[in-house]
Amino acid sequence: MSRYRPPAPKGSKFITPEGANRLKAELDHLWRVLRPQVTQAVAEAAAQGDRSENAEYTYGKRQLREIDRRVRFLRQRLDGMVVVDKPPADRSRVFFGAWVTLEDETGAEVEYRIVGPDEFDAARGLISMDAPLGRALLRKGLDEEVQVQLPGGTKTYVVTGIRYE
Repeated sequence: MSRYRPPAPKGSKFITPEGANRLKAELDHLWRVLRPQVTQAVAEAAAQGDRSENAEYTYGKRQLREIDRRVRFLRQRLDGMVVVDKPPADRSRVFFGAWVTLEDETGAEVEYRIVGPDEFDAARGLISMDAPLGRALLRKGLDEEVQVQLPGGTKTYVVTGIRYE
């Protein structure tokens, strides 16, 4: 049996201005604040002598590798991003950045915003355009029915509101 795993499919390259600002702020914090602090701590730990049994040095080097990995990922991801800051011409349909109000079979209403894969947060009502519900909602209009296949079965929603900020 091989250890090979095919690479994960790349997410969509769209992002809202808020999401782009959040990723840029994280990159700036990692590069300008956190990395210099960890580098200083590693230098101080290295000055103590024997590095083979120095837990602070080993942990600091591991932390630096994690920071550098995240910085590389953020830089590559931000380079290919398309910031969507204007609403579409057809505001009667669901597109990227839309706030969508849905009603389920029981009459309960929920509101979601369609965002990029780097900024989804279900607790805040942000769903990825690559998620099953996000894909099902794209290009739908008011009063259209949406069916989503979930692990517990198929769920049906009706689009009751669409708005763009």
